[in-house]
Amino acid sequence: MAERVLIANRGEIARRVIRTLDRLGIGSVAVSTPADRDALHVREAGTAVTVSSYLAIEEIVEACVQTGAVALHPGYGFLSENPDLARACQAAGVVFVGPPPAASELMGDKLRAKAVAAEAGVPIVPSYSEEEAAAPGTPYPLLVKAAAGGGGRGMRVVASPSELPAALASARREALAGFGDDRVFIERFLPRARHIEVQILADAHGNVIHLGERECSLQRRHQKVIEESPSPVVDESLRAQLGEEAVALSRAGSYEGAGTVEFIATADDPSEHYFLEMNARLQVEHPVTELVCGLDLVEQQLRIASGEELGLSQADVRFNGHAIEARINAEDAAQGFLPTTGRVLVYRRPSGVRVDDAIEAGTEVDTAYDSMLAKVIAHGSDRASALAALDRALAETTILGLTTTTGFLRSLLATDDVAAGRLDTGLIERGIATSALPGEETVATAAAIISQIRQAPAHGDDPFARTDGWRLSGRRAGSWSRLAVAGAPPLEIHLAGGNAYDTEVTGPNTTALTIDGVRREWSHAEHGGVLWLGAEGGAWPVRPSDLLEDEQAEADGDLRAPMPGQVLLVPAAAGQTVSAGDPVVVLESMKMELVLTAPWDGVVAELSVAVGDRVVVDQSLARVEAVA
Repeated sequence: MAERVLIANRGEIARRVIRTLDRLGIGSVAVSTPADRDALHVREAGTAVTVSSYLAIEEIVEACVQTGAVALHPGYGFLSENPDLARACQAAGVVFVGPPPAASELMGDKLRAKAVAAEAGVPIVPSYSEEEAAAPGTPYPLLVKAAAGGGGRGMRVVASPSELPAALASARREALAGFGDDRVFIERFLPRARHIEVQILADAHGNVIHLGERECSLQRRHQKVIEESPSPVVDESLRAQLGEEAVALSRAGSYEGAGTVEFIATADDPSEHYFLEMNARLQVEHPVTELVCGLDLVEQQLRIASGEELGLSQADVRFNGHAIEARINAEDAAQGFLPTTGRVLVYRRPSGVRVDDAIEAGTEVDTAYDSMLAKVIAHGSDRASALAALDRALAETTILGLTTTTGFLRSLLATDDVAAGRLDTGLIERGIATSALPGEETVATAAAIISQIRQAPAHGDDPFARTDGWRLSGRRAGSWSRLAVAGAPPLEIHLAGGNAYDTEVTGPNTTALTIDGVRREWSHAEHGGVLWLGAEGGAWPVRPSDLLEDEQAEADGDLRAPMPGQVLLVPAAAGQTVSAGDPVVVLESMKMELVLTAPWDGVVAELSVAVGDRVVVDQSLARVEAVA
């Protein structure tokens, strides 16, 4: 194998590859942008090179030449499925750890990949031209889908012919922004479907095997949230069938390396399934396959790229137990999974499970890259034990300073449908009523107690030593007896006589509270006047309600940017009458479209942006005055 490998990626992806390289005694080279110069993956690599962008092919390949890296691992995301990178490596005499350019190009084009699948005898989803989709009698719903790229971008579900033109236009814009290719196609949409995928390995000598399936049906915005292996509804016979189809497609596409063949199946009868697409790279969810099969897929990639034959046959593949992975994202599940930003104030990793991450206290999270912060992966002898282990691990996970999906994931795991394996791609969108976390009143009570503890040592007789928000002049200090938890309506908290509680400082930024007989450990940190609390996987920003009310009064009727981005469309005009829910401004951020709508019936009193403007988080874009 290669003596030194450059990883053309960042974050947890790069760290994951570095771990295997270190184990094999292979030197690692990291690349980073100037903003990432001190990132964890840079500090862990043997050598690091600064480039202008993770998409700068010429600079990245030149970094291989400069550092003596004879191979390049693309990770996943960024350039991992770009055949131009593979070709540039070939031209420079650098081994590309991935499929040949022709195979990558073929599988990266969903239209061509579907044609190859059909020729290989793999069932495909029925497709429609624009004319056919608009014709009377065409069965709806349909799915508009980008021909290039993935990750749920450039996809729109269409419920009726009247929605088709707008969906096509929107999907094309998002596909062009995300992949530089605005081609889309239309196919049948299964309202209750499972997403099942098969991991394959193929060498340059004609050997192809599969490593079983992964269930990836728990998704939001067509992006995966929780993945597991094996699927709870795939038996040995169906596993063999899916594996044979994945292997046949890989052979037909002259594929080499690690790859994933994705299928869509009806929720109640997964034997009715169709080819969806093939990912010509390592998948984010590959750890569940590694834990079940006992293989290191990055090592397998390196061996295949170096020209070795597969060291095992299909008969050698053994499956052990069950593995489940949860992706922790910087997103607000209560706000439609909008990405969030902020500085990580406290980060505590769980024990007894695998954690792939690239954050630490002090990490600045913005919208420049994907919102995934960490993956928590649990393995058990069966599905029930793996689920329980994952839930315990998420309960031990603490990330303070920005809103994440950790608490939502615990609530999702607690639902009866997930426990029973009744999964489909629309389950999350239908709503999760279960909550596995402390309620708002408990959080507010804990905040009031902890704020007293944090303030007490600094008070004394000197008002200038106080840390409770006291000001000599200017904005008034907040009251820590009337609190707003995560923007919810304020709660009045009366500690004296109303609540029995005991306190115990158990570590840095950690306090154990026994409230009404229930003991919990709370992590806490303060930043910008907000007290962040974390317990049992949940995290809540808490602030004095009078300060929150001041801010809300100032912003009443404002439409503000939830994240940095660019104004894509301005459907409304100043002075226009709008109804609640009407689009006013459309942003493009993280290669996704975000539609800001009128909060009520009214008039667009102010419109402060135009198409093409760059905006920052919380910038006022428009103001809608309510009509009496």
